[in-house]
Amino acid sequence: MSQHDLSLYNADLAPIPMERRSWGLYNYASLWVAMSVCIPTYMLASGLIAGGMSWWQAIGTILLGNLIILVPMLLNAHAGAKYGIPFPVFVRASFGVRGANIPAVLRALVACGWFGIQTWIGGQAIYSMLRIFWPGAAHMPGGVWVCFFAFWALNLAVIWRGIETIKFLEGIGAPFMLGIGLLLLSWITRQAGGMGPVLSTPGKFHSGGEFFRFFIPSLTGMVGFWATVALNIPDFTRYAKSQKAQMLGQALGLPMAMTLYAFIGVAVTSASVVLFGEAIWDPVQLLGRFHHPAVALIALVALMLATLNTNVAANVVSPSNDFSNLNPRLISFRTGGLITGVVGVCMMPWKLLSDFSAYIFGWLVGYSGLLGPVAGVMIADYFILRRTRLKLDDLYMRDGAYEYDGGVNWRAVIALVLGIAVALLGLVVAPLRFLYDYAWFVGFAVAGGIYLLLMQRSPAVEELPEWEGEA
Repeated sequence: MSQHDLSLYNADLAPIPMERRSWGLYNYASLWVAMSVCIPTYMLASGLIAGGMSWWQAIGTILLGNLIILVPMLLNAHAGAKYGIPFPVFVRASFGVRGANIPAVLRALVACGWFGIQTWIGGQAIYSMLRIFWPGAAHMPGGVWVCFFAFWALNLAVIWRGIETIKFLEGIGAPFMLGIGLLLLSWITRQAGGMGPVLSTPGKFHSGGEFFRFFIPSLTGMVGFWATVALNIPDFTRYAKSQKAQMLGQALGLPMAMTLYAFIGVAVTSASVVLFGEAIWDPVQLLGRFHHPAVALIALVALMLATLNTNVAANVVSPSNDFSNLNPRLISFRTGGLITGVVGVCMMPWKLLSDFSAYIFGWLVGYSGLLGPVAGVMIADYFILRRTRLKLDDLYMRDGAYEYDGGVNWRAVIALVLGIAVALLGLVVAPLRFLYDYAWFVGFAVAGGIYLLLMQRSPAVEELPEWEGEA
C-alpha cells in the first residue's frame, strides 16, 4: 500500500494479502450454520406460526426469503474475496472516500440494535438457567439486568480477542448447536405425541387475500433478517482462500441452516400449542414451562452459546469496522466493538422484542427499507458501472479516483435518500402501504436505478484493468 491517507487507513481496514487468507469452504458453511442457529432465527419461524401460518407456509416463506437475499450476499461478497477489503472500504467506490461513512453508519446502527437484541436474549437465557438452580433468583431485584450485562461483557471479551477467535468459535460451535436443536425437537415432539399432531395444525387464514396480506411483509422481513450481512459480507470474505470457497460455503450454509433451524422453531412452537394450548414464540419463555430441569438446562446452554456465536460474528464485526472507518487513527476494531456494545444497550432491545409483530413488521421490515437502497447502489456501481474493477490504492487516498466532490459522491447519496424515502413512504401514506410491505425490494430497485441514471451524467467511469491479485 502506497500513498495511503492516515485518515482513511489503519491495520484493521487494510487489504488482507493472499498469504494471510485462511478461510475455506468449511469455514464459510460453518459460519452460516453458527449465525443461523440462534434464537432470532427460531423467533422468525415461531412468529410466523403465532401470526397464523401453517408449518409449511412458514418454512416456505423463510426458505424463499433466504434464497432471495443469497443473491446480493454473493454479489457483495465478490469484492471482499477479490481485493481483501472490508465493507466500509468497499463502499468508498460508490459513495466516495468520505461519503462511505453514511451507509457504514446506517449499517452500524442496525447492527447495534441487533447486538442489543441478541444480548438481551442471551441474558434472559442465563437468568432462566440461574432460576433452575436457585429458584429464589426469581425474587432477586434486578436479577435479569445483572445477567444481561454479564452476557454483554462476555460478548465484548470475545471480540476483544479478534477475528481468529470468532473463526474458532464458529468452527466448533456449529455442529454442537445443530445437535442440541435436534435433541430439543425430538424431546418436545415426543411429549406432544409425535410429529403428526405437531404438524397437523392448520393455518388460520381463511382466504388467499388474507394470507398474502400477512405473507408479503413477512417475506420482506425474512429478506431483511440477513440484509445486514448482505452489505458487510466483505468483512468475512476478505479472508477467503478463493472466490469458489466463499461462494460454495455460503450457498451451502445459509439456506440449509436457516431452513433447518427454522423448522425446529416451527415444530417446537406447534408442539407448544398441543402441550399448552397456545403458540409460545419465545423459546426462553417456553423452556420456563418445562418441569424437567436437565432438558431445560441443556437447551438454555445451547441457546446461550448460539446467541454468543451469532452476536460476535453478525453484529460486532461489521460495526467495529464501520466505526473505525469514521476515524481510523483514533478508533481501532476493538474500540469500535466497545462503541457497538454501548449503543446496543441504548437502543432498548427489550422493547424491540415486546411481541412478534414488533419484531417482524416493525424492526425487520423497517430497517430493510434503510439497507436495501445501500445494496442497490453498491451492486449497481460494482457490477454494472465498474464491472468488478477497482483501483485498490485509491480507496485509501484523497484526491484519487473516489474523491468525487470533497470525498462524497452526491449522486449515490441522493439515490440512497430517495430509495429510503420511497420504501418508507407507506408508513405515512396509508394507500401506499404496499411500498413499506416491500421495503427492501422497493428501496433496492429505486436506489439502484436512480444511481445508474445519475451516474450517466457524471464523467465516465474509467476502464480499469483487472487487479493482478484476483482471488
